[in-house]
Amino acid sequence: MKPSHIEHIGIAVKNLDEQIEYYQKVLGLTCYNVEEVADQKVKTAFFMVGETKIELLESTDPEGPIGKYIEKKGVGIHHIAFAVDKAQDFLDNADKNGVQLIDKTPRKGAEGLNIAFLHPKSTHGVLTEICENPNK
Repeated sequence: MKPSHIEHIGIAVKNLDEQIEYYQKVLGLTCYNVEEVADQKVKTAFFMVGETKIELLESTDPEGPIGKYIEKKGVGIHHIAFAVDKAQDFLDNADKNGVQLIDKTPRKGAEGLNIAFLHPKSTHGVLTEICENPNK
């Protein structure tokens, strides 16, 4: 039931294009995917660093979760995501152990993953995302 690895680290940004340029020109990384997740009001860009991804998150609506986050806390690390085999089983176990769930069931996220979030009030201040690859 434990995570297999860090799936990605999510970073809230104001301008995706500027950040992609920084990650490519300064860090030498390659952006391999840009996509919009309409129901989450966000546009994402992904980079691989070894076996871990960096996900840049730009709000497409100031009232969306990333827009509100940036307004309240500014840009920077937003969440850490862990890969699990069965997201629902993981959520059920977390709930049983008193963790406050943002998502009681997984939903579709970027790159076709099934995702769910654990509330930072229950995870020692770290917004935690659980990711399941339904194609594995």
